[in-house]
Amino acid sequence: MNGMTADERAALAAAVGEVFTRYCTPERLARHEDRVDPELWAALADSGFTGIGVPEAAGGSGGGLTEAALVLRLAGSHAAPVPLAEASLLGGWLLAEAGLPLPRGIVTTGPADLSARPVAGGWEVTGTVRRVPAAADAELLVAPATTADGTVVVALPLAGLPRSDGRSVAGEARDAVAVATVVPTAAPVPDTTADELRLRGALSRALLIAGALDRVLDLTIRYARERSQFGRPIAAFQAVQQQVAALAAEAAAAGAAADAAVRTCEDGFSTAGAAFAVAAAKVRTAQAAGTGAAIAHQVHGALGFTHEHRLRFSTTRLWAWRSEWGSEAAWSEELADAAFRAVGQASGQDRENGEALWALWPLVVGA
Repeated sequence: MNGMTADERAALAAAVGEVFTRYCTPERLARHEDRVDPELWAALADSGFTGIGVPEAAGGSGGGLTEAALVLRLAGSHAAPVPLAEASLLGGWLLAEAGLPLPRGIVTTGPADLSARPVAGGWEVTGTVRRVPAAADAELLVAPATTADGTVVVALPLAGLPRSDGRSVAGEARDAVAVATVVPTAAPVPDTTADELRLRGALSRALLIAGALDRVLDLTIRYARERSQFGRPIAAFQAVQQQVAALAAEAAAAGAAADAAVRTCEDGFSTAGAAFAVAAAKVRTAQAAGTGAAIAHQVHGALGFTHEHRLRFSTTRLWAWRSEWGSEAAWSEELADAAFRAVGQASGQDRENGEALWALWPLVVGA
């Protein structure tokens, strides 16, 4: 699946979209708000869609970041109750990076604070993994852990691990898993692995948000055309048109930021500009999530706030995903730090001439 053509990606999008359309009906979404939809997961796994972005040699379906991003954006659009990001872009990548086998069941991960030390029979792992999706349904929890000599990746069977039930504002399971166990193996990985996992986590949420905004825009346009007031559709009113146009702009900006980050990171997350691009995508999609959800609910009026309306499946996820793997404020600070570093590295002559701000240009254009 590596090196897919545009036509092949279009075919992939159509095939994945067909599965999501079949299973992500409002009725099924309501039944699986806090658990994985097992039938949807089985349909995706049987087609190889849960392993896209994970090398075939590691048990995945192959493909690169572009293909994995395509699938995640569709998952966000359909509010799919499956941990696709954790299975491929995050947990699947960690397993492949460590040379550990990809299990048949669900893999999950989350922001971790783990330490490991060698003991008789393996490695003792202690600490906490926070905001873990699908912990009740997953087979394996994968995370980096620090040791006296560096970083390792550990694969922890979830059965028997104590966890504190948690929910996001969207009702999705986000458990804290307490770890105090011994595993037979711990695979050494580069010390940059934890940092890259955080970047991948932030990018995964930016992609999910971009997909959800696509759906929110579609629902809002459809409602504005169908809802009549004073004898004509509300889409005919200039005030509503302006609101929908603003929503379309936010959705487009979020999608552009997420796509730019994917292009920048396609050759690796340690390349020049990758961290900046991911931070920019996370900040811009988080901003769009708040503004876009507010506009959508304003256009829908009271109907959009009801528990029964489909809009909530997307807007509540927008509110939840914008703060996962780092908040807008946290990533904004990283952007500011990068800007200050760039200006600080400008030559003394540029600073004397008042031209130090030109040092920001390579960051803006991704050079």
